[in-house]
Amino acid sequence: MIVKQVYNTDHKKQILVDLPEYFRKKSRVLIVLDDSIDSNSEKRELMKHAKNDPLFQADIKDVTEDFQAIDNEIL
Repeated sequence: MIVKQVYNTDHKKQILVDLPEYFRKKSRVLIVLDDSIDSNSEKRELMKHAKNDPLFQADIKDVTEDFQAIDNEIL
């Protein structure tokens, strides 16, 4: 059985995990540390700010104009 839980570390160096009842009789468990949750959160925040960034808006406009001709050919 696989159990996935997210724990907040609060920048500590140790995490204590209470094992579920059905894991307590096991002699081995696999622990995987994955920081992708924080990475994804940071990326989402950056994307929220990008929508108001003039350089990002200019890039989007340029790309949209570049592909306008292709879009018209497909339709």
